[in-house]
Amino acid sequence: MIAYVTFGADDLSLAKRFYSAFLPPLGYSLEEGPEGLSFALPVPPGQSPVLPDFYVKPAFDGRQASAGNGSMVAFQARNQKQVRDLHAAALAAGGSDEGPPGFRATYGPRFYVGYLRDPQGNKIALFSSDPSEPGRDG
Repeated sequence: MIAYVTFGADDLSLAKRFYSAFLPPLGYSLEEGPEGLSFALPVPPGQSPVLPDFYVKPAFDGRQASAGNGSMVAFQARNQKQVRDLHAAALAAGGSDEGPPGFRATYGPRFYVGYLRDPQGNKIALFSSDPSEPGRDG
């Protein structure tokens, strides 16, 4: 089980603006500390944490943060409209488009996804596979 994912960022204020555009609407809360940004899903009383947590921090070695080639983190949205809305919000908050929301021929008929890059260049996917919505062929 993956417990957490960390992306490096050189400018935490830009990262906060970008990630705050779509993670809180997905249910994540933000906790800021001297080490960076921590996004986590709420934990109901008596329940175990919902993993993974998502962290955005300066690189631990003190050098400039860099995006991994071939690395990506995907966040599940409730539906196709939320994918579109959050993709647009993330672009307006400093992200760059890496593929507009829509269906992709290489994935299943219900996999609706939009891709973007954060201000540091890390790749993000926002997707929905809601079976109650029309699929690629319907």
